[in-house]
Amino acid sequence: MRSYLFSTLLALSPLSVQADVPCGGSFNNFLDGLKAEAPAHSIDADTAARFLSSVRKDPAVLRADSAQGVFQRPFVDFSRRLISNDRIIRGRSNAQRYDGIFDRIEAEFGVDRNVLLAFWAFETDYGAIQGDFNTANALVTLAHDCRRPELFRPQIFAAMELFARGDFDPVTTTGAWAGEIGMVQMLPRDILESGTDGDGDGHVSLKTSAPDALMSGGKMLSSLGWRPNEAWIDEVSVPDSFDWSLSGLETEKTGAQWAELGITARDGTLETSLPASLILPQGRRGPAFLAYPNFRVYFEWNQSFTYVLTAAYFATRLSGAGIYDVGTPEEGLSSTQMQQLQSKLQARGYDVGDIDGILGAKTRQAVQAEQKRLGLPADAWPTPELLSRI
Repeated sequence: MRSYLFSTLLALSPLSVQADVPCGGSFNNFLDGLKAEAPAHSIDADTAARFLSSVRKDPAVLRADSAQGVFQRPFVDFSRRLISNDRIIRGRSNAQRYDGIFDRIEAEFGVDRNVLLAFWAFETDYGAIQGDFNTANALVTLAHDCRRPELFRPQIFAAMELFARGDFDPVTTTGAWAGEIGMVQMLPRDILESGTDGDGDGHVSLKTSAPDALMSGGKMLSSLGWRPNEAWIDEVSVPDSFDWSLSGLETEKTGAQWAELGITARDGTLETSLPASLILPQGRRGPAFLAYPNFRVYFEWNQSFTYVLTAAYFATRLSGAGIYDVGTPEEGLSSTQMQQLQSKLQARGYDVGDIDGILGAKTRQAVQAEQKRLGLPADAWPTPELLSRI
């Protein structure tokens, strides 16, 4: 499941280019290379040639790949942009409309309907915005670009296989700029592995059939390691005297152990037996959540901490949870300041990934380590004070 919004996050953690993945150079020569490689993927030369005959490089795809400013927003701002009463109302309406489909998904895969509803909402606004980029052009353009060829090149051959089956038209198939298709925006390889005929018409139509899209999404979550019928996150309250260095996804305790340290659920009771991590998206003075094993499944297709938490939180809202307690978060850093901080952390030997102004997992870990070294509350939230002291 790769959403229209999720696709824009693929650029946030670019993978290193592997020496054995061809990219760049003449576009026509690149296409010739794809044709030559196709038989190694059990795709005959004629099928590959027909698939690629209409493919063109799309500069708009590369422009979209570079437009990532919204993802520099902190959790509170970001979640408020994505979550609205209208989306909640329509989500609950869709839950009733497709109640039978969700019953099947919960029975077969153990995936809560609200998790899928949240994905459906954020990815395509319940199917309304599925993207209008030519999918074949997008995949080949991104594979030709040398930022992440190892991610996109295999998707081209998966699309060729779908084409050979009659389930993909390189001229007319459209979707998100990063090659995802349909209501839950699945990449071609995902479709091959998890595409499911939910409405029983003999076809997997992810663009026009909500039952197909939802069943396929449920199957994919299951394949990614979703633990049936378990929670994903709970909002919690944390005492002021807490040892903030215990926060972060690197530390796990059972809900019962967290309770012994003074953590309580804001709504209902804690999942006492499941392992969980305390996450503080904007530090010790902002919202707080316990994240269970299913929360980590979100990262199987997306490395954006803020987006993943927003999607997980929205699923709890759809299931009836209240609005999170914003608290009084300390002032954060601007994009420019964040880049300065990342550069300083990198100079001190930390691996923060790209100097991109985005507070990702690696930057959070480095921030927490420096807070410990400096004797500051180690809540992984970077502040102007931390920037000035490093």
